[in-house]
This record gives sequence, C-alpha cells and structure tokens, in this order.
Amino acid sequence: MRLRALLAAAILTITTTPTAWAVAHGSDVLPGQYGFVAKLSMTKIPRPDGSTYSSYCTGALIAPSWLITTGHCFHDANRNRVSGKVPYPTTATLGLTNEETESGIARKATEVVQANQNDVALLHLDSPVTTIAPLMVSHAAPKVGQQLTLAGWGSLTSQNPKPATHMQEGTVAIASIAPTTLGVRGAAPDITTSACTYDSGAPYFTPEDGLLALEATGPGCPHAGIETTSRTDILTNWIKKTTT
Repeated sequence: MRLRALLAAAILTITTTPTAWAVAHGSDVLPGQYGFVAKLSMTKIPRPDGSTYSSYCTGALIAPSWLITTGHCFHDANRNRVSGKVPYPTTATLGLTNEETESGIARKATEVVQANQNDVALLHLDSPVTTIAPLMVSHAAPKVGQQLTLAGWGSLTSQNPKPATHMQEGTVAIASIAPTTLGVRGAAPDITTSACTYDSGAPYFTPEDGLLALEATGPGCPHAGIETTSRTDILTNWIKKTTT
C-alpha cells in the first residue's frame, strides 16, 4: 500500500492520491470479525489552491462514541494537523467485512482531538455505537518479536491504489521500539504483508492485550521492510480522560 502515507501527503498538491495507507498481501477478514475497525470516508478535503478532493483512512472504535485513528488524516489545506470541529465531512462505517454484501453501521464524525506525543487522534461520533464491543487499548509495553494483527480497509497495492471493498488482515512482528513508535515487519500470510494506501490509522492489536499501535507510514506496498506505527500504550491516560 504506497508511497508512504506521509510522503504522499507532501505531494498532495499535485495528486489526488490521499494520504492514508489496506493490507497488501494480507487475507480477507472472516464475516463477523473485527467489527470495531472503521472505514473512514472523507470528502471536500482542501488544497492550498482552493480545490478539494476525497480520501480514506482506517480507525478503530475504542469507546461507544469515540474512534482512534492517525492524526494526519485530519488537517488544514497546508497539511497542518487540526483539533476541534472535524475539518471536512467524515463518515465512519463499522460492523462489516464486505461492502458488497453488508451495510454496516454509519456514523458522522463531529470532533477531532489530536495527541501531543505522536501522530494519533481521537474522533467523536454524532451518536454512540452500542452494538459493537470497542477494542481495548493496551496498557502493556510492547516487546520486540511480539506478533500483532493488522486489520484495515486500505488498498491491496500502491499501484493505482483504491480502498478495499473487503477488509484485509495480516500478522506482523515488532522489529524495533522507540519512545513513540514501533517498527514492524510482515510475518503472515507473507513476509511482504504490509499496510498500504488508505490504511493510515489501522489498528495493530492482539486478542489478549488489545490495541498497541496505529498505522503511520512506510515504504511502498507490498514490502518486506520496516513499517512505522504510532504507539498507543503511551496514550492510555489521555485516551481515558478524553473519552470519558
């Protein structure tokens, strides 16, 4: 999935390709799984020249009225991250794995709150989602070698990318740990399993611990290199305070 999400952002003024990155060389998510994963559809995103475009990101439900996603998905015309009223129309769709056979649950995003520590934001929804269990945010520190599940709605390739119509998943392993980020590599179904365009904000999680990181940026997908993700374990106090 990509020219890196952040690199794509830098050339946004000359391309209509959005800044988010689905899982290349992943596999279809089975029906009924990962209902907390949200496909974010944004329209009327401004450019410096006054024109607009549409884009997509991925997020995760962490409280009935709140999603978590990548901060750079919400910005002004000059690519500066913004907090407050959502800067352009944004619809979150949850509770489905296949858009061709399911309709899911749609909510409008009303407010965005940016984290100070890293590239993470919280999105407030116009009404609670009460039929889907939120994804727990892990308090545990990550470990090198730990395997995480990645699930998202990004493209399957960085060539002429378009968002997936069937949610994809893959397994990655933590290769490096920094104060605010994790470096991860593909593990299954292939070593080139990797996040892609429109996967920005996609959750990295385990069934036991919950959410550990969000997709941030990486090489063009699919790839066998290091993907950079934003740690969420360092934000647990901020997340709890904001969402309650």
